[in-house]
Order: sequence, then structure tokens, then C-alpha cells
Amino acid sequence: MNHEKVLVLDFGGQYNQLIARRVRELGVYCDLLPYGMSIEKIREYSPIGIIFTGGPNSVYEAGAPDIDAEIFRLGIPVLGICYGCQLIAHKLGGKVAHADTREYGKSEIEYGESILFADVTKKNICWMSHTDYVSEVPAGFRISAATKTCPAAAFENAEKKIYGIQFHTEVHHTAEGEKILRNFLYGVCGAKGDWTMSNFVEEQVSALKKKLEGKKVLCAMSGGVDSAVAATLVHRAAGENLTCVFVDHGLLRKGEAEEVVSVFRDRLGMNLVKADARELFLEKLKGISDPERKRKIIGEEFIKVFEKEAKEIGAVDFLVQGTIYPDVIESGKGASAVIKSHHNVGGLPSVVDFKEIVEPLRDLFKDEVRKVGTELGLPDSVVQRQPFPGPGLAIRIMGEVTEEKLQTLRDADFIMREEIAKAGLNRDIWQYFAVITSTYTVGVMGDARTYEPVIALRAVTSVDAMTADWARIPYDVLERISSRIINEVPHANRIVYDITSKPPATIEWE
Repeated sequence: MNHEKVLVLDFGGQYNQLIARRVRELGVYCDLLPYGMSIEKIREYSPIGIIFTGGPNSVYEAGAPDIDAEIFRLGIPVLGICYGCQLIAHKLGGKVAHADTREYGKSEIEYGESILFADVTKKNICWMSHTDYVSEVPAGFRISAATKTCPAAAFENAEKKIYGIQFHTEVHHTAEGEKILRNFLYGVCGAKGDWTMSNFVEEQVSALKKKLEGKKVLCAMSGGVDSAVAATLVHRAAGENLTCVFVDHGLLRKGEAEEVVSVFRDRLGMNLVKADARELFLEKLKGISDPERKRKIIGEEFIKVFEKEAKEIGAVDFLVQGTIYPDVIESGKGASAVIKSHHNVGGLPSVVDFKEIVEPLRDLFKDEVRKVGTELGLPDSVVQRQPFPGPGLAIRIMGEVTEEKLQTLRDADFIMREEIAKAGLNRDIWQYFAVITSTYTVGVMGDARTYEPVIALRAVTSVDAMTADWARIPYDVLERISSRIINEVPHANRIVYDITSKPPATIEWE
């Protein structure tokens, strides 16, 4: 890609992916890369600007993340956020002190004159999250913003284009934070804003056509957003040379298997092989209650079914995977702790005869993937599909998975999703679903006593699923969902709503 680029150096803070997303949302391509990147590599990368992220360390700690001071002599604009701000002060001769009390949350801030704060309301609110603070700015720098407890909430050397801000512009809690970031990108770095999803689609299709011309391509289609968009993008380039294999394990939500076939085979004309393995998976899960055993069984059987279908197709040149940028980062590309090792279609490469993996979305965040899907003409029902676990409904049924429980859960879940959409909340809530618990309670329906498992509803708001808060669904919406489930779904006599955040809970129940 021949785009102007901003380099975001990762010092391990919790909002680092969010910084990169905000930069891209403002029309500028960026990469989130480790802070230890050499000066030679930085020159080679040729960024129009550099952003230092926040991080959990103190600049005075032994082994704290550090940078080569030569970076300030490259003539490239630098913006340091939180720890990045403190690091600028520390490396250039200022002083960083330890605050008596940690400042966390919303703070009143007053901005001075600066290109960073052009058209920003002078008295405003920002989001602080720090223990240390800059007590003395380096020689040649001036303070450009302050709070009651942070005298140097922002400082700068405009001539050298080096800026430090102690607060987090990337979070929504900072009023006009996006405007401040825009001012850095366009006012300081001189960005033109050439990063759009329509450009991405055009460039990717062109590159893929050259790469895949005359080659056989295979894709494991899960029905999720990432694999759907990746397959559609590759189909634009490879056409009939692409074969998608969709394994229906019977653990999808109501109507999803039918929609995959309808959209990708019937509407888009893809070569889609549907492997009906519903009975096989149900038989393998019989008597299994432990969630980890469920996951393992489903993963192993998925690979076996896919392998069988792939063998019938024969040797292929390329295997398509829906890997996205957070998968790459979380697998250890950045400075943050490795959260999990990602392999988008775990285990498949060892059973498929192919020459190379194609990952057309590996540079995109989830929201960018959705925009690409829209650019490609995929329906909203596919593009806006909420995150769904690989083992599907099997881990939303506590205890043994049976056909009866699956039917009950599909119907209850469908009602919840339908009512959330009717209320216009489907774009505001990150994830929402029903769970069949292993707790049975007595109910009275008509003149009869019932004894059925409790159905729990779960809905959360989140940015990246690393943390999540329970969604404040209006009572009347919850009432409609509960009433409809009780009246329309067999084996349902009690509905509860989960109001636990992550942490301490996880989003899924198993």
C-alpha cells in the first residue's frame, strides 16, 4: 500500500489499539508497532508522524520501556500520550514526579493557544489515567494545557513539532479528543487523508487478481463477519477459482445457516460447499457437560469434516483466512502482553494441501472490516453480525447439549435479537444473546406445574471486548423479550438478566 502513514509505538497501555483505530477513522493509515523498533526501521517505515502510546510503567523503573532519543532528531512530528508524554519529558531533560494520589477519570482541563487545540473549547473535560506526571517540562518547551492536579497536562515545542499530552484523546470521555487528534494529523503532520475503505477494496482486489490469477483458492466459511468479508473480497478477484466450505455443525443461531447459503451461493454466485454435519456434532457432544471438552470436540470434528470436504476438492494453491489486525497484535506483534495466540481457522493448515495463506483483512480493525463488507455490497445482517463464539450455541447451553435445548435457545435468542433490533438498540450494544443455564426452577403455566432450566439474557457494551459493561436495556424492552419467550418458546418458564461487567465476569458464560 502506497499510503501516507503514521507510526504508533506501543508502550503497553490499555487504550493502544483504540489510538490506532482513531487515527484510521480520521482517514490516515497507521500501524501499531513495538516501541523497540530501531531508528533505521523507523526511517525505512517513513511515517508522516509518530505517536507514543500510554503504558503501565514509570519512566524511572528499571527495565521500563524506553526509546532512542535520536527519534526526536528525525524531523518527524511526535505526539506522546500519557506514558508517552512522560517519556518525552524524561528523554529531553524535563522531570517526571510521582503523584500523591493516582488521577483516574474525568478532569476539568483548560487549554492554551496551540495548533493541537485549534477550535477546541478552552475549558473542557478530559480523561486522565496516570500515577506519575510531568513536574518540569524540558528546556525549549512550553505548557499548553493544565488541570488542577496536573500543571503540565500538555506541553510542546512547536518549532520541533514535539507534543506531549497527559490525558487520553482517544477515549470518548475526553470532550473533543477526536478534534485534538485530527489537529495533530492534519495541522502538524500535514496529512491528506488518503485512507478509505473504498480505496482499500480497489487496491486489494487489484493486488489479489495478480496474485491469484489461474490459481485454486479455498476458504473455510464460518458465517461470521471476518470470513464472510474475506471470502467476498477474494471472490471479486478469483471468481469461480474460489471454493468456500461451510461446515454446518448445527450450533448456529436461528436462520444463520440458511442465510449463509442464500447470500453467498444464491445471491453472490460463489462456489459454496455446504457440509451438513449437524447429527455428527450432536452425537459427539452427547453426555458432555464440561465446556472445555465441548470446545475441543467441536474443534476436532470441525477439522475432520473440513478435511473430508477439502480432499474432494483436491490440492489448492491458496487458503483464505479472515485474520484481522487485533488477531495479529494479540499474537505478540505489539508491546502489550500476548493475550492469546490466534490462528483464525485453528488446525486447518495441517490438514489442507496448499502453498500459501491469503489474509486480505490482516491490516484491518473490526469496524474497518464491516465498512469493507458494506463497500462490497454485503447485507447488513451479515456485516453487522455480532461476535459469535466458534463453538456456537454449545457454550451457551450449560451442561449437556441436546436438540431440545438447542431449539429452545435458538427461539429465545431470536426473540431477544428481534426485539433489540425493533427498539433500535442493535447498533449500540456490542453483544446480546440468551443462555440456557443448568439451574432448574418451578413455574406455573395455566394450571400445571413446570420445571424448566432458567434462561438468562446477556447484553454488553464494549469497544474491543477486552472490557465490557452490562447494557442498560430499557425495562419495557426487557419486559417484551421476557413475555414473548415465556409465551412463544416451549420449555421456558423463568427469564433473568445478567448485570455483571467484564471483569470480573467474561462476556460468554462458558
